Amino acid sequence: MLRIVDPGLQTSVQDLGRYGNYHYGVPPSGAADKYSFIAGNLLLGNPLEFAGLEMTLIGPKIEFQKDTVIAITGAPMKPQINNQPIPMWENVRVREGDILHYSPAKHGVKTYLCISGGIQVPVVLGSRSTYLYSEFGGYQGRNLKAGDYIPIGEPLPGVFKQVGKTISRDFFPQLSNSNEFRVVMGLAGSLVSDEGIKSFLNTNWKVSTESNRVAYRFKGGSIGLRNIETPFGAGNRSANVVDIIYPIGGIMVPNKEEVIVLLHDGTTGGGFVTIGTVISSDLDQISQSRPLSTCRFLAVTMDQAIEARKERQKKLYDLTELLR
Repeated sequence: MLRIVDPGLQTSVQDLGRYGNYHYGVPPSGAADKYSFIAGNLLLGNPLEFAGLEMTLIGPKIEFQKDTVIAITGAPMKPQINNQPIPMWENVRVREGDILHYSPAKHGVKTYLCISGGIQVPVVLGSRSTYLYSEFGGYQGRNLKAGDYIPIGEPLPGVFKQVGKTISRDFFPQLSNSNEFRVVMGLAGSLVSDEGIKSFLNTNWKVSTESNRVAYRFKGGSIGLRNIETPFGAGNRSANVVDIIYPIGGIMVPNKEEVIVLLHDGTTGGGFVTIGTVISSDLDQISQSRPLSTCRFLAVTMDQAIEARKERQKKLYDLTELLR
């Protein structure tokens, strides 16, 4: 068991997500920064789908009630056990009664605690991930609270011999306060004026403090929409369309001064103009973008998006081989 002494700002159980239910209105959820999450499970020799804890900006204080091995990845939070610093991106032994706590992250947003044997909450629709807004999955469908007891699996055979195994800095994600996100343009982009498209791509957008696991909001530009009559069922605003299915990474234009990028807890459909989609390889980076940081959107082709996906898969393959 893990005893939650202090839950931190927002700590939840996540895995790689639940798939196959999007058409029922159920988003995938799962780790916001999947690369960092996968890296933690790879370090421990866990199956990649084993659940861990996702922490946001301020980490929890946790008491371990059994001996095990952990790996902490993602945004640097300077973890400590019994007030002694421990490394991130490395397998660390913990003993019964040990207290783990963190300093607030000064770079990035999401940090992951992976545990040998994983977190053993019930599986809901094929996943242990928490979907906060419908209150299911994870631990009682919510963020963790002080006093919670979280069940964990038995340490995997041989894992104590893997204590000290580490990941090279070459495989750390790059966390920056100025980012560039690649976008495949399309969907309802034809409803945006030519000047609006130019403004979207040439603006230094700022991450809003309202950003969360559902969506990231960006402000600072002005996107003009075409002055056309909206079709029946789309309402009377030029930012509206007849309801469509939103893809993960979809970029909505709810008004002229804001764009919204849907993430893994995002709503599955709606009626806003959707200008394009952030490529899957860059969604981890969006989730690690801090409030008030800046970004630009870069238009790429479908072939370039597929190539970026291949590069990300190769990086994970190389990391797997390195840790084998």
